[in-house]
Amino acid sequence: MTTLAVTGHMDLTADTVPLVRAALRDLVARHAVDGLVGVSCIARGADTLFAEAVLAAGGRLAVVIPSEDYRAAKVKADHAEVFDRLLGRADEVLVMPHATANRAAYEAANTTLLDRAQRLVAVWDGRPPGGKGGGTADVVVAARAAGVPVDVVWPTGAERLSATVTR
Repeated sequence: MTTLAVTGHMDLTADTVPLVRAALRDLVARHAVDGLVGVSCIARGADTLFAEAVLAAGGRLAVVIPSEDYRAAKVKADHAEVFDRLLGRADEVLVMPHATANRAAYEAANTTLLDRAQRLVAVWDGRPPGGKGGGTADVVVAARAAGVPVDVVWPTGAERLSATVTR
């Protein structure tokens, strides 16, 4: 049994989604041979694409919810149906002991992801941490420091919305 956790960008462009979906499908399939557990916060973007790939490969899904109010406070209407569907398919749901979604709640969720992971899948553009803490690059740095192997997924042609806006 292999346990993969995910971290990744939420702001993938529409053209990037199928590229990342295909890359995740291939990566997850390589690890699904002897059984697979995927650990995800099922946020929009990379987390959701990963969770879908795990389930499609016949794996089990463990969901980490950063706070008690996360669904109400942070899940936007256009992601709610997918979030709820994935939550309903989870074999395990862990809600962090935080009343509100904030930096401490996200960092606790990331720590839980890494504690459970044999490998981290990072849908990451390779940019360094932004200094706020709790972002994709921060999780990659923490995983590497803890000796957790990291598989970076960033297909050729992938872009983030924030990168296209600043050009």
